[in-house]
Amino acid sequence: MQRELFSEEHELFRASARRFVEERIVPFHAQWEKDGQVSREVWLEAGEAGFLCTSVPEEYGGVGGDFLFGAIFLEELARAGTSGPSFHLHSEIVAPYLIHYGTEEQKKHWLPKLVKGEVIVAVGMTEPGAGSDLQNIRTTAIADGDDYVINGQKVFISNGQIADLVVLACKTDPKAGGKGVSLVLVEGDREGFSRGRNLEKAGYKAQDTSELFFNDVRVPKSNLLGEEGRGFKQLMQMLPQERLVIAVRSATSIETALDWTLEYTKERKAFGQSIADFQNTRFKLAEIKAKAVMMRAFVDRCVAAHLKGELDAVTAAMAKMQSTEILWEVLDECVQLHGGYGYMWEYPVCRAWADNRMARIAGGTTEIMKEIISRDLLKD
Repeated sequence: MQRELFSEEHELFRASARRFVEERIVPFHAQWEKDGQVSREVWLEAGEAGFLCTSVPEEYGGVGGDFLFGAIFLEELARAGTSGPSFHLHSEIVAPYLIHYGTEEQKKHWLPKLVKGEVIVAVGMTEPGAGSDLQNIRTTAIADGDDYVINGQKVFISNGQIADLVVLACKTDPKAGGKGVSLVLVEGDREGFSRGRNLEKAGYKAQDTSELFFNDVRVPKSNLLGEEGRGFKQLMQMLPQERLVIAVRSATSIETALDWTLEYTKERKAFGQSIADFQNTRFKLAEIKAKAVMMRAFVDRCVAAHLKGELDAVTAAMAKMQSTEILWEVLDECVQLHGGYGYMWEYPVCRAWADNRMARIAGGTTEIMKEIISRDLLKD
């Protein structure tokens, strides 16, 4: 299907991004999976090549590109079947918090370093007792003179092992519920800030994921990101883009899984013919193709709306929910069509199957997406 979102400049960027992924990521990815994290060198290389934080304005060291540049790089990473580096988290999810809510001083200090890959960022939302329920987080940042004193714990934090800066969701007023949530910047070398082990996951093995601990961590009040008490609203305003990012990756992963499976079933022989010659295989491939085309059309429509500032939270929730649910259905079918080889880690479809189970959880679970959609349906 012809995609109409991209200009010639975008396609030139895609060619460069694909070459970078093929040359600087794919050859090293297996080792990163064993290490449980990627090298810091590849972050610097990506920054030098202009692939990080492409939407950062020129006055802060970026190129001031639109969302499509970041989406293209994300698509090329998904097309290569990589689980790391988590450039999309850094560039399309965390950096926008600084762009939209940072003070002039914060933006001038941090954004050029993010663009260059010199500083890697993470966002600290999830807690052991508060996953999707962000209003009930327990991590606190209590004012003490000119500082905040932070205490608490976060879990399942992507980039947690290597992050130099964390955008931390915490309670500056523990008695105010959602109205007491604020976002605070916490540098990785602050006294009292520690990282737990690199969590062992079923998939996404090249992406480090950690627990973070805060024990009387003092940061200056100038580290407040945005307004005190408006952190929950700030998080909600940024979540549609985060969910769109997941949908973009999912749509590309559906197409990629189909390509892998089509190639495999054409080559693999059984009972004197290729697996693709069996009617069941042809019908399954036809179903996957239809799902891929329908999903791409909807996700691209959401991207177009987002470029105009018109993507609402409900539509973003639909995109996130449907793309990840369909992706899971497709990957399961593709593994089945690969037979025993589909369960072997050396085959990309196996790694994609393990990696993308997480997509139905990250950025808000499928059940939370249903809640958002149903509330909108039933509102007066």
